[in-house]
Amino acid sequence: MIPILCRDLSMAFGGVRAVDRLDLEVPDGALYGLVGPNGAGKTTAIKALMNIIRPSAGSTEIFGCDSRRLRAEEFQRIGYVSENQTLPDWMTVGCLMTYLKPFYPAWEDARAVDLLRQFNLPAGRRLRHLSRGMLMKAALASSLAYRPRLLVLDEPFSGLDALVREELIEGILESAEGCTILVSSHDLADIETFSSHIGYMDNGRLLFSEEMASLTGRFREVEVTVGMPASLPGQQGWPAHWLGAEVSPALVRFVDTRFEAESTAAEIRHLFADVRDISARPMPLRTIFLALARSGRQLPNGAPA
Repeated sequence: MIPILCRDLSMAFGGVRAVDRLDLEVPDGALYGLVGPNGAGKTTAIKALMNIIRPSAGSTEIFGCDSRRLRAEEFQRIGYVSENQTLPDWMTVGCLMTYLKPFYPAWEDARAVDLLRQFNLPAGRRLRHLSRGMLMKAALASSLAYRPRLLVLDEPFSGLDALVREELIEGILESAEGCTILVSSHDLADIETFSSHIGYMDNGRLLFSEEMASLTGRFREVEVTVGMPASLPGQQGWPAHWLGAEVSPALVRFVDTRFEAESTAAEIRHLFADVRDISARPMPLRTIFLALARSGRQLPNGAPA
């Protein structure tokens, strides 16, 4: 059963559409990174998914259950951590864990103790006296103690220092076995280190969604050295999947969004005379998204550029 499914999801506030006909499917066992700039609609979509707000149109499902009809039985299999989550700050860390235990039949006392130790969380300290990073650790520990089948994390790394982010990522990865994880973030560097799948939202729309290996495998920064002055082919001759072309007398640079060594080389030799050298470099996630943004490409879900 598909852990997360959104179909034609829309959310409007006044005259502003925060989420615009979102179709999103998170496969079982995925570690799915939902990325995009602040204000892209990620948090709004997640709140609709978790039945915190009602969508204006469309539907969301968790394990086949309409989000609007989620019951205690479903929530017992779901962990949810948000950057804006409110915790009872008068409680100590240990009291929070004790308070939550009866709500989750699968709660493991030994695991809860191990999580507090792993995150260096002082059981006797009140939540109001914890730093932001420690609060995020406490929220994550309380969501992992019952081994949820689905873990939803909304901007968990926002405003945290590098060490705390690494500790949170380690905790997430250690819980990945047997769990589907959805992480939203505007920090591409964090998401890139562990996601198996990636989706990119902007202006309320999902521009594409695919496996990370597929995305990074098909994007390359290509540099071509030619022996005579190069010029751009005519508009009809330039491949649509080559972005951001730069041409100097002996050098051509572009981003190939459908890179394949042999076919790319064949296209280059067909378009340019006297090709001396072709180099292709892998691209980090941030560079891929910058190339797409600069080209103004709006991609259908799962479609290559």
